[in-house]
Amino acid sequence: MTLDKPLVVTAGEPAGIGPEICNALADSSLAKNIVVVGDASLLDERLQVIDTPFPARVVAGKPNPDNAQTLLDGLKLAVNGCLQGKFSGLVTAPLAKNVIADSGVAFTGHTEFLAELTQSPLPVMLLVAGNLRVALASTHLPLREVADYITTDRLVSVIEVLHVGLQSRFGIDEPEVIVCGLNPHAGESGHLGDEDDAIIAPAVEMMKRRGWKIRGPLPADTAFTPSAGHADAVLAMYHDQGLPVIKYAGFGKAVNVTLGLPIIRTSVDHGTAFDIAGKNLADPGSLLAAVELAASMAAR
Repeated sequence: MTLDKPLVVTAGEPAGIGPEICNALADSSLAKNIVVVGDASLLDERLQVIDTPFPARVVAGKPNPDNAQTLLDGLKLAVNGCLQGKFSGLVTAPLAKNVIADSGVAFTGHTEFLAELTQSPLPVMLLVAGNLRVALASTHLPLREVADYITTDRLVSVIEVLHVGLQSRFGIDEPEVIVCGLNPHAGESGHLGDEDDAIIAPAVEMMKRRGWKIRGPLPADTAFTPSAGHADAVLAMYHDQGLPVIKYAGFGKAVNVTLGLPIIRTSVDHGTAFDIAGKNLADPGSLLAAVELAASMAAR
């Protein structure tokens, strides 16, 4: 596959496995379609690199907050390049949110940061492992706050972003979506919480009236089973309702996709893995899958 414009890959936290897995891209068949943003001294010389050297010495496994601003500047450079049409899409290696926060910059994650940079009101996180796609109605929130965050209007907006994303990014003309309930057994007719009947069900019914193929709220413990029937995506209500399933199904090969942005963005399904950084133990499979998926989206 050859793209008209290259993908841009940000190498992520330098003290983690980001540079190591990015170096594996040099042997990929897609290497000619890739530009990597990162410190050139840490990257394979065969890669095409936009050099963003770090001010503080990089030690594997020992992140330094003094390098955080350079990381964010590199991410901004990559996003602006996508917005300006220089790159066909963005692929991100992992960052450590706590390290960036320790530098004094408020940072809750890649998804939220990219939404701010691109002025996108509602980014939707979608995890992909083969034919399994799991979207999240809420992302990095404490569990205590999830029930208050989920409203009918917000769910309608999330479902709209998911529906359009499945069409435009994945080429699915009439997406079928399953919506999980929030509470055990989807609320058990109100005996285990009223959010499912009062908040989630009305959003699903609104989408049905548009003629969309959508079912729910279904109990989360059965939504992913064959008995639930075919779905092009499952919408989970919160982070740890959906991610354990996708990571069990395809850890190391799954891809994080951000829908609702004006640019293509994919990422790995794992973190910085400081414990194995610099030991040549990192599996680049998820990054390779993220590059391949971004390339297929760009080609489409």
